[in-house]
Amino acid sequence: MYEYHQPDPTGHFGKYGGSFVSETLTHAINELKDAYANYQHDPEFLREFEYELAHFVGRPSPVYHAARTSREMGGAQIFLKREDLNHTGAHKINNVIGQAMLAKRMGKPRIIAETGAGQHGVATATICARYGLECVVYMGSEDVKRQSPNVYRMKLLGATVVPVESGSKTLKDALNEAMRDWVANVDDTFYIIGTVAGPHPYPMMVRDFQSVIGNECLVQMPEMLAAAGCKTEQPDVVLACVGGGSNAMGIFYPYIEHEKTRLIGVEAAGEGLDSGKHSASIQRGSPGVLHGNRTYVLQDDNGQVTETHSVSAGLDYPGVGPEHAFLADIGRAEYVGITDAEALEAFHYLCRTEGIIPALESSHAVAYGMKLAKTMRTDQSILINLSGRGDKDIGTVADLSHGEFFCRPSCTGQSVKGNIPVALVQSTFTAIKVVA
Repeated sequence: MYEYHQPDPTGHFGKYGGSFVSETLTHAINELKDAYANYQHDPEFLREFEYELAHFVGRPSPVYHAARTSREMGGAQIFLKREDLNHTGAHKINNVIGQAMLAKRMGKPRIIAETGAGQHGVATATICARYGLECVVYMGSEDVKRQSPNVYRMKLLGATVVPVESGSKTLKDALNEAMRDWVANVDDTFYIIGTVAGPHPYPMMVRDFQSVIGNECLVQMPEMLAAAGCKTEQPDVVLACVGGGSNAMGIFYPYIEHEKTRLIGVEAAGEGLDSGKHSASIQRGSPGVLHGNRTYVLQDDNGQVTETHSVSAGLDYPGVGPEHAFLADIGRAEYVGITDAEALEAFHYLCRTEGIIPALESSHAVAYGMKLAKTMRTDQSILINLSGRGDKDIGTVADLSHGEFFCRPSCTGQSVKGNIPVALVQSTFTAIKVVA
């Protein structure tokens, strides 16, 4: 093992990270830094955080040996860290709880968030409902269309969902609008960023809250590996998909000092790394500043951010967390690409082989894990972070697969039982919000 201590006191991971924000946000960022420094090791804060993870989220999430997939690949044993089984269906809730607890202690009654796939938005709306906080979620209008189940979930939970029509109408643009909101409402508003990006302390803070994933794996894997006939106490490879990179950082961070474990992040190669239609920031980007931090960015020769592409809304982002940029530069982590077609194939394979419907984001990691397993021995192992479940993606998958899918009974001209006036439903919902 070797020692790893990042970031430095100014929030830099080598030459990446830092805090590049407008003067109007400087006070809010400093306030957040002070609050996190005060509570990150506070016993009462940590006890509450651990209680929420256990009793509200349902942690620890299990590790599952995908034995049938392993046999069919004919190589390494494949294990899945089942973050899809968390309450709200993804890893996002881990971080949201931690930040919402900070917001309460800082006296911020209004929460804003950005979302791409909708999982971070659902998690934020969920915890705001639990804590009685106002919730506004910004989401690119293109993502609103392709992730409509999660949009409705957010609304059911009492959140206001704001479709963003600017730019490419995806995650980058949602983050831009959320930043503008924060500038205008800095006194009473807390911005819950969903990934390991943004100005310091966000990359560190989100990583810390998400590292529960990898810390659980360190405890769970020795027994799982021994039962599968593997020779090591920890996996030979840890794999995760990378957009901004919070799920990957959550499982990577506790393994960084385990030098014998390879860390591999899987970016969205879209229609191919050389097609110009992808979201592979590390493999095809260059250093630049995006959303308050220095990192690898997909940009043109003039420094203008270029449009991205991915079948998965959560990976459709032109940057990556600064710690991932640092890990790539020092060679501690490797970053590879998986195309839309490969991810979709892995999605269907896992459904039919293991009875698990993965998120399209997670399907990128599954696809590369299946490829890699074939090149390894049967006594070696791969641990994949299955970061979310795929019910949010079934409309997209149905369209791409030319399958029949109807969003609700009325789509097929069917009626539903129950003759409740719309006004009564709306008044009941309003009353519930007032009581909360």
